[in-house]
Amino acid sequence: MQYQLIAEQEKFRSEVEAFLQTELPGEVADKVRFGASVSKDELGAWTKTLNAKGWAAPNWPQEYGGTNWNLVQRHIFDVACRQAHAPQLSGFGFNMVGPAIAKFGSSAQKEEFLPKIRNADLWFCQGYSEPQAGSDLASLRMSAQREGDEYVVNGQKTWTSAAEHADWIFCLVRTNPQVQQQKGISFLLIDMHSPGVTVKPLYAFNGKRLWNEVFFADVRVPVQQRLGEQDHGWTVAKSLLGDERLLVSRVSENKRILSLLRSALQAQGDRGISLPQSLADEIDAIEVRLQALEMTSLRILTQADAGGQVGAEPSMLKLKGSQLVQDQDELLFRLVDYLSLPLDRVGADTTAPVGPKFCEYVAAGRYHHRGYTIAGGSSEVQYNIIAKQVLGL
Repeated sequence: MQYQLIAEQEKFRSEVEAFLQTELPGEVADKVRFGASVSKDELGAWTKTLNAKGWAAPNWPQEYGGTNWNLVQRHIFDVACRQAHAPQLSGFGFNMVGPAIAKFGSSAQKEEFLPKIRNADLWFCQGYSEPQAGSDLASLRMSAQREGDEYVVNGQKTWTSAAEHADWIFCLVRTNPQVQQQKGISFLLIDMHSPGVTVKPLYAFNGKRLWNEVFFADVRVPVQQRLGEQDHGWTVAKSLLGDERLLVSRVSENKRILSLLRSALQAQGDRGISLPQSLADEIDAIEVRLQALEMTSLRILTQADAGGQVGAEPSMLKLKGSQLVQDQDELLFRLVDYLSLPLDRVGADTTAPVGPKFCEYVAAGRYHHRGYTIAGGSSEVQYNIIAKQVLGL
């Protein structure tokens, strides 16, 4: 069965592509294309551009700045952005805490946080994982004891991405240790500049700062910064998934990497490097897999937009999409060979690349994407879900 966009959807895609062509700064797109870091200022400027257009928060309710797009439109928008090498906006603000505030927040919280997130005037990071609470998040220990109109927070969060740039952190904390684990957790919004908050870097093997540890020592948090009811933060955390569970195929990122593969193959040929035909055949085979993944994803999204029930099928999309990213990374790494390594370290001289520019950060991308089959539910978990809920095993 083939899936084809209808005329209205094709028109929408053309509108998005035209906007990206005129509004996305070329130097920013080049950074994304070649795997270099986009600065906070650059990402903030792009966020403001999208916000001015009304496109910064497609998944938010329209009354809080959302677009009222359906799932297929959001898929089309995401694919166009990634193929143009637009930087992805802060997922912590736009995909996680923003929708949660819109759903569970007080009027004051919505008025305070949502416009600032949408316009990159305020940045969030996520405080979930702890040294003893990763996959088993419900076992978290960071405590928040209520004293009048404040919570006194003590504990530690780890693997906290972007904490060094964040203004606020949303945290799951234990407010009642006497009940079932999930029932004693609350959801707090904490100012990162509060007395008692300390951020320490965690470095990857190549010396790059990818994560942080965040320590809380007697940090006082006003009760009005709690999202949802006390001891019901697990409900808030689960709601962050929402319709996002349907948009887990990574089709857009796979298409972006496929364009890099095609460019790398062409560039190596232009340099006079003789490559076996089997490499081109492998790229063709990957494209066939990607087309099948996108068609399946669009059918499921269309079904959801029409009000149909979608069960465990997204686990299949997540599984195949994340595996395909890694397979493409491996092939891209083989294409550039040793040329990918010299600049993947702190302090490297990036002024004079040793090979074509597309080689510079292939290694970093390859190692980063190894986490795709773990984050958001490991591949083993997805296999179990498919076996039980789809195949009935």
